[in-house]
Amino acid sequence: MGNSLVGKSILTLEELTKSQIIELVALAIDMKKNPKKYQESLSGKILAMIFEKASTRTRMSFEAGIVQLGGHAIVMNAADSQIGRGEPIKDTANVMSGYVDGIMIRTFEDSKVKELAAEASIPVINGLTDDHHPCQVLADLMTIYEHHGKFEGIKLAYIGDGNNMAHSLMIGGAIVGMDVSVASPVGFQPKAEYVTIAQQLAQKSGAKIESLIDPKIAVKQADFVYTDVWTSMGWEEENNKRLAAFGEAYQVNDQLVSAAQENFKFLHCLPAHRGEEVTGAIIDGSHSVVYQEAENRLHAQKALMFQVMQ
Repeated sequence: MGNSLVGKSILTLEELTKSQIIELVALAIDMKKNPKKYQESLSGKILAMIFEKASTRTRMSFEAGIVQLGGHAIVMNAADSQIGRGEPIKDTANVMSGYVDGIMIRTFEDSKVKELAAEASIPVINGLTDDHHPCQVLADLMTIYEHHGKFEGIKLAYIGDGNNMAHSLMIGGAIVGMDVSVASPVGFQPKAEYVTIAQQLAQKSGAKIESLIDPKIAVKQADFVYTDVWTSMGWEEENNKRLAAFGEAYQVNDQLVSAAQENFKFLHCLPAHRGEEVTGAIIDGSHSVVYQEAENRLHAQKALMFQVMQ
């Protein structure tokens, strides 16, 4: 494996090239198959983990991952730290840079992660922000590669809220050459700036990136059908409005997926609300690979930490 990512912050997938993503996926798969081979690869390294949003998979996968690589994690909830009491990000970044070897942050505003990375002298990893979820999509790409061994000629349909998942899936797909069709109701579509970025990246890779309204068109002949909760963290006050806007039309159910490939796989970043964005028959059925996908968070993030924290 090359070391082109050493010391680099990963805030969005735009910072990665196609070859770097493929290297990360290959490394993650090898780590999954041969964990003992890497068990001392980050010996003595310390990862600081800052949480301003609730977490299950992100916390467990990063904390387990750094330990499995021989390192340690320091977990900080923002409310229990000085950053939660208004300490300038500049001060937090510079102080942490003297204590640890990397920072993972799960927060709201992308501007906060950008400032943290700009001020820190150690790599910063975006564990989730309002606009991006790069670590989840690295795990998704790993899962897709495990099933097909390629990205070109593969189509992923994302049905639902045009949120951070939609943005990162479009950008990630565009980089590696995978077609991504996103279908969202009017008023809940992906931000235009990220659609434009993804479509520009797709010009180089040959991928087709679409932001649509009709989920039936988006899912046509899809190899993977993906959805997420309709109300992400931070938008709870819009829950009733969102339930009304999405309705049955945007639910991933047997009728909708009948237009996908016969052997399609179902993806969801979890947590899921069965009966809302997806039926139990789909997420718990034979096409679902959501637990494989969730496990791959561990392996993809181990690969990412290995590359940036060496």
